[in-house]
Amino acid sequence: MSSYRPYQHIERRKSRQIHVGSVPVGGDAPVSVQTMTNTLTTDAEATIAQIRRAELAGVDIVRVSCPDEDSTKALAEIVREVNVPIVADIHFHYKRAIEAAKAGAACLRINPGNIGSAERVREVVNAAKDHNCSIRIGVNAGSLEKHLLEKYGEPNPDALVESALEHAKILEDHDFHEFKISVKASDVFMAVAAYQQLADVCDHPLHIGITEAGSKRAGTVKSSIGLGNLLWAGVGDTMRVSLSAEPEEEVLVGWDILKSLGLRHRGVKIISCPSCARQGFNVIETVQTLEDRLAHIKTPMTLSIIGCVVNGPGEALMTDIGVTGGGSGRHMVYSAGKQDHTMPAGDMIEHIVELVEKKVEQLAAADASNTPAEEMAREATMSTVD
Repeated sequence: MSSYRPYQHIERRKSRQIHVGSVPVGGDAPVSVQTMTNTLTTDAEATIAQIRRAELAGVDIVRVSCPDEDSTKALAEIVREVNVPIVADIHFHYKRAIEAAKAGAACLRINPGNIGSAERVREVVNAAKDHNCSIRIGVNAGSLEKHLLEKYGEPNPDALVESALEHAKILEDHDFHEFKISVKASDVFMAVAAYQQLADVCDHPLHIGITEAGSKRAGTVKSSIGLGNLLWAGVGDTMRVSLSAEPEEEVLVGWDILKSLGLRHRGVKIISCPSCARQGFNVIETVQTLEDRLAHIKTPMTLSIIGCVVNGPGEALMTDIGVTGGGSGRHMVYSAGKQDHTMPAGDMIEHIVELVEKKVEQLAAADASNTPAEEMAREATMSTVD
């Protein structure tokens, strides 16, 4: 993360880089955001539509379950009709992995030790090599191998890490190195400890996540604690927020986590107060409306919406555009931290949207003419408010 403030600096773990289709994972690549479809894969039309909604939300990689042959047949059409790399989720059946690789999957999510005989593993690895697929080793506390459960008595970080390294060795023994690893658990403590241990003993890129995190609200909180902890420590190359919600919601939460840590920047970041009796306008309603109205914007920028003058001017100093509630039905608008003009309460939403869209045009034009040094300076400025 670029920043001139040392307390905002995150030193990312150094990992090897692989590719999931066109998306680099690990090394110095940005932390990518993933989700998974929940439509029937055999319903290609519904699955494609769901992936396109996730694309609009900013997803980098999408995983699709392939439990049967009909699903891998549908995968070819799905891959052809979307703009992001597709990971084929495979459990146990090695033929599904081979079919998915042939259908155009960019990555196979498997556990090599669960595929079967050494010959079957070799066939899957060869298919991955032939079709330029990477592999994700997906270890989960809820499905650990029997011998590890007998050894440790219960799922724990040591068991997760040992499982991951056993699977990794199988791939390495086949001279296959284009893989990443996840060691997920629904328990935040277990997942974080497992990832920290794994990060210390290998340089493989890591896919991080808190599995089965729960509902939209509870799962967001749980994932933010776990993933935020790891990312702040520099651990994690790609991530999924697992929610009992639509895939695009997972993507939005993932981006919000990354933006909060200054690791990625996309769209309008709204800094808003919780509101109180001093507010000059309905802050909660205004922010909710603006989030919807500005959801289409991809250019990174910041907008502060503060209900009164107590914190409004201070927050406006740190944002591209700021709004502070005032009296007599008029509110103050700040541009680049300085008072610019007042606006009437009646057309507040439309006015802010117009200002943001105009600012986005200016930023886009500036980015088009910027030197690399100027672009880095802009990124550093963005990082100070994240």
